[in-house]
Order: sequence, then C-alpha cells, then structure tokens
Amino acid sequence: MKPIVLLSLLLWQQAQPDGGPAAADRQFLRYQRTVTVPAGTGQNCAVVDPQIFPHAAPSLKDLRLYQDGREVPYVITLSEPPQPDIDTARVRNLNLRGRNIVFDVEMPNRSYTEITLDLAGQDYVATATVSGTRDPNYSNQTSLGEFTLFDLTWQHLSRNTTLHLQETDLPYLHIELAVSPAAGKRSFNAMPAMVRGVTVPPSREAQSLYTTAATTTTIEQRGQQSVAKLALPERIPIGRVSFDLDPTYKANFSREVRITDSPAGGANAGSETLTGTILRVHLTQAGREIRQEQLSVPAVLGANMQDVATVEVAVDNGGGAPLPIAAIRLEMRERKLCFDISNTRPLTLFYGDPTLTAPQYDYARRFAPSNSVRTAQLGPEQLNPAYRDSLDARPLTDRKPNLLWIVLLVVVCLFAVVAIRAAKAVHH
Repeated sequence: MKPIVLLSLLLWQQAQPDGGPAAADRQFLRYQRTVTVPAGTGQNCAVVDPQIFPHAAPSLKDLRLYQDGREVPYVITLSEPPQPDIDTARVRNLNLRGRNIVFDVEMPNRSYTEITLDLAGQDYVATATVSGTRDPNYSNQTSLGEFTLFDLTWQHLSRNTTLHLQETDLPYLHIELAVSPAAGKRSFNAMPAMVRGVTVPPSREAQSLYTTAATTTTIEQRGQQSVAKLALPERIPIGRVSFDLDPTYKANFSREVRITDSPAGGANAGSETLTGTILRVHLTQAGREIRQEQLSVPAVLGANMQDVATVEVAVDNGGGAPLPIAAIRLEMRERKLCFDISNTRPLTLFYGDPTLTAPQYDYARRFAPSNSVRTAQLGPEQLNPAYRDSLDARPLTDRKPNLLWIVLLVVVCLFAVVAIRAAKAVHH
C-alpha cells in the first residue's frame, strides 16, 4: 500500500499551483513594441492593430506596458455603442382613412432614433408621415417628418420598413401610410391588416469603428458566384466583412453573401458558415426617392480560433452580371490601449507569454474616457532582445492535462492488484 499512497501524494503535489498567478517579467515576454506619445501627457490611447493578436496570449491577457522600468496600468477599450434590447411598441387605433392606413403607437419609456414597421405585402412604395406627442389623447402633435418605405421584391431588390428619426423620447406617435404599387405593378391593395406590429431597435448613439485585419483584391468567378479567399491569422476577432466596388459602378443590386471559415486543423477543427446581403437601391418610384446602400455583412469569425484559418467569401450573382468588386476586407471592431502618463518619454509594450494571467489594475476599474484624450502610436513589432524561455509555472495538470487520468488509472489498477492478492491470501 505504501507505494500507492506515495504515488497519490506525488500526483496531488504536482497538481497544485506554485503560489498564485504568474507574475509579469519582461525577460519572459517574447515581443515588444515602442509606444510614443507625441501629443503630450495625460490620457493617451493607441489603436491595437491586428498584428498583436497572433503573438499575444488569448484575450490579450499578457500585455504589459512599461515606462522607465515601471509598469504602467492600462485598459483596453472596445468600439461599441451601448446596445439595449429591441423593444416592442403597442399599435392602437389601426384604421383606414380614405386610401391611407392610419394608426397610433405607444413607445417604450426611453430615447429612440428608429422604429421598424412589420408590414405585410410585396412590391410597394409607401410614404410614412410621422408626428409625436406627450399627450395620451394625441393632441398637440409635433411633426417628425416624412419617410419612404418600400418592398421591391419583383425587381429583385431590397425592402426597407424602418423610419430613421432624430433622437426623441416622445411616448406617443401617430403614423399615416400612403401606399402605392412599385414600378411594374398595376395596383396594391392597402388594408389596415398590412400593419402587423412595431419594434424599436437600439438607439443610434455612436457608430462602431473597425480596423482592417485582412484584405484581398483577387476575386475569382466560380459559376454564378464571385469568390475570394483570405488568410486569417489566429485569434483575430473578426466582426465584419466589407466590400469595395468599382467607383464607376452605379447600378442597383441585391446579392446574397456566404462566408465560410476553415481552420488550418482540417475537418476535425470545425468550420462555420454565415450568410448576409449586400445591396444598393438608388432610384425614384411613385414620386419618391429611394436611397439605401449596404456594403458590409456582420460576421463574427475567429474570436475563438487558436489557429490560422482560411476565410472564403462568396457572392451569389444569381442570373445577374458579376459585381465589379475591387476589394474584400475582413474587419475587427477597433480596440484601443489607453493609459495615463506624466511625462512624454517613450513606453514599451511587451507581450508573448501565454502563462500570464490578465493584470488587475485599479486604473481599469475606475477608467473614464477623457474629453481631451491624446493619440499614442505603436511602433513595429520587434523581438525582445532580453528574452529568454521561462519555466512554465502552471500546475503540471494544466501543462499536461492527460497526466491526471493516466496516473489515476495506474492507481486504480494497483488497488485492484492489491485487492486480488489480499483475496487469494485469505483463501489460502
């Protein structure tokens, strides 16, 4: 029994951490980049470019910033406006006035900049006249403008039923819809049942900024598809695919897009496919100007990829001519490294130690963007001349996760052998 007890004790000791999270040491960080602050002291922010992600630890947890040999606290910000949930508004007094559909809407108790009408039917152009009030009896209304809504399915184009307003918090709206048939259609029977509901998207408080992670100008034709392949380094959190068209191309279009990523590990590594639509509608129908353009597709790719991948982007041209695509870009939401300094001497950003845990700075907890934030600049990536390999301070079971099961299996087998021998001894 003594060997078994000793083996179990050894396993338990090896599985224990060596005394808390690994401390940052610049000589164990393989890469470095100079950070300059040309605009002065105070709060500075540098854009985190995609080149950092492949060589840094997951989630950038090993980034360490130094100035004059002193570690400088920082925070990483993400370009993302606040996004409350989509709300449902209540439709009241839905009716027909002459040939127009009229109805009232009770709005959620918050500011809003858009409302989306759930409208039945196809192949129409509608003028929505919108007014608002704070009076539940709908008196003393204020005009909020006229908006063009449309469905151009018959023309193989897009539809739009969202009213883009100036920001307001008026609790009651009155909407009148004048509906006409789209070009090529003789009539459209507008009835109150066409209005199936109203939703309120998140308010447009800011536009997210994006940074290009990969781009290509090589577009191949594969049957009715325009196809491009892009190499994506590991761990870069792609959030959008954008398209540049030949600036001389002015035609209207609507195209389905398929985006597929294939990790380098092969079929067993798993892949995913996302779809979206790019479109342009610039025309006049039923006396109304229609202007809509969407040349990017949301595509959350690569956030959890720990290996390089190939991303294929395919645009389905259907029966139409191929779009004159000048470039396709994989983009990530912009991230910034922000910090405060009292002098303008250069700083150095170190990274490249996967054993490190994320730092816990009081600065990050109380961080608030300054109105006078200054732009810092990251220099090119370099190898740390003082780098040397570190001893992995993680528990043995973290470094070799299968070891625990192997040793436990050995222990169980030894216990079985001892039990069998003990049973034989009793019988003899």
